[in-house]
Amino acid sequence: MATAAPTRTCYRHPNRETGVSCSNCGRPICPDCMTPTPVGMRCPECSRDRTPVRTVRSIGGGAAAVTTVLIVINAIAFLAELGTNSSANGAFFRGALDAPDIANGEWWRLVTGGFLHAKGSFGFIHIGFNMYLLWILGQMLEPAIGRLRFAGVYAVGLLAGSAGAIAVNPNAYTVGASGAVFGLMGATFFEMRARGIDPFQSGIGGLILINLVFSFAFSGISIGGHIGGLIGGSLAALALQAADRARQPALGYAALVALAAVAAVAGVVIANHNGL
Repeated sequence: MATAAPTRTCYRHPNRETGVSCSNCGRPICPDCMTPTPVGMRCPECSRDRTPVRTVRSIGGGAAAVTTVLIVINAIAFLAELGTNSSANGAFFRGALDAPDIANGEWWRLVTGGFLHAKGSFGFIHIGFNMYLLWILGQMLEPAIGRLRFAGVYAVGLLAGSAGAIAVNPNAYTVGASGAVFGLMGATFFEMRARGIDPFQSGIGGLILINLVFSFAFSGISIGGHIGGLIGGSLAALALQAADRARQPALGYAALVALAAVAAVAGVVIANHNGL
C-alpha cells in the first residue's frame, strides 16, 4: 500500500503548504518567499547571498505588449491634439479632465484625460517624459505579473489619479498619463518587496520620492493626480498579492475590477460635488 508523502510547509511560514524547495539549500518555500534565478527558485537568504538583486529591471525582462499598445494609444491621442489644437471641439477640450463637464454627464473624461497631454511646446516634454517612464516601468512590471494584471493595474492607477486630480483642482483642465504611471511605480515598489528586493536599493523608491518632490515643487503639476495614482496602483498590487497568497487568482482580478469601479464612482461623485 502506498504511503502519502508528508506535508511540507514553508520554512518561514509554517502554516503554508508548498511543493517547491530552494534550489540552493533545499528548504521548502511558499510563493511569497520564492525568488526566480537562472538556476531555479531560491529562498530569500540564498537569493541575497548568491544572486544579489540591485536594479529595477531585475523583476522583469521580457515582452511588454500591453506597454507598447498603451504608448501607441497615447501617441495617437497626442497627434489628434496637434491636429485640432486651436479648436474648442478638438481632442484636448473634448477629452480633458475637469469636474464641471463630468458633472454634466461627460464621464468618459475620467479615462480620456489620462491619454491626452499638455498643449503647446511643453506637450512634447510632457508626453516624452511620461512615455519614457511608462516604457521603463512596463518592461519591468508587465513580464513579472502578466499582461492582464498589468493592464488592470494601469487602469486602476489612471482612474484613481483622475479622482485625485479633480478632488484637488476640480475646475482646471487636467491631462496626462502621470496618474497611471505613478500607479505603476507604486505597484512596482510592492512587487519588489514581495520578491525580497529592497525598493530603495533598487532605485524605484528613489524614483517615487523624486517625482513626488517635483509634484510639490513645480506649479502646473497635478498633485492630486499623482498621489491618487500612486495609492491606486499600490492597492492594486497588494490586492493581487493577497489573492496569490490565498491561491485564488480570480479574486485578484475581481479586486482590480472593484478598485477601478470604486475609483471611477469616486471621480463622478467628487465631480458632482465640486463641478455643479
